[in-house]
Amino acid sequence: MGSTSDLPVMQEAIDILKKFGVETEVDIVSAHRTPEKLFDYGKNAHSRGIGVIIAGAGGAAHLPGMIASLSPLPVIGVPVKSSNSIDGWDSILSILQMPGGVPVATVALNGAKNAGILAAQILGSADSEILDKVIAYKNGLKEKVIEGAKGLKK
Repeated sequence: MGSTSDLPVMQEAIDILKKFGVETEVDIVSAHRTPEKLFDYGKNAHSRGIGVIIAGAGGAAHLPGMIASLSPLPVIGVPVKSSNSIDGWDSILSILQMPGGVPVATVALNGAKNAGILAAQILGSADSEILDKVIAYKNGLKEKVIEGAKGLKK
């Protein structure tokens, strides 16, 4: 994430990944305040065994795109509505509007939980244990809807 102020939003990604048994690494990497760290992180994450990067940022939100420009890994961007934000649109558009050749999968504003689920799905395509947990999670969502519908019919 770009700063500690993003942690309350990004915590949802951390929590859901832990639920799926996915090891997480959490760090502050600012595209504007720590560019050297950004370059090192982006260029070397894959060689340290990381499989997917979730990058959350507010305001100008260059972190996900810059990481994607440096890394061969899939990057999921989480636009964060920050105190200096224009209702979050600046973050959304900064992450969403990437040039051809530098993709960033983008979730909804403050949608870190979905970023975590998407990361687990990507990792689950090559890891049956994670895939089984994602399947169970999605079945749980289905069951909640079915139970909710039953409650309406009483």
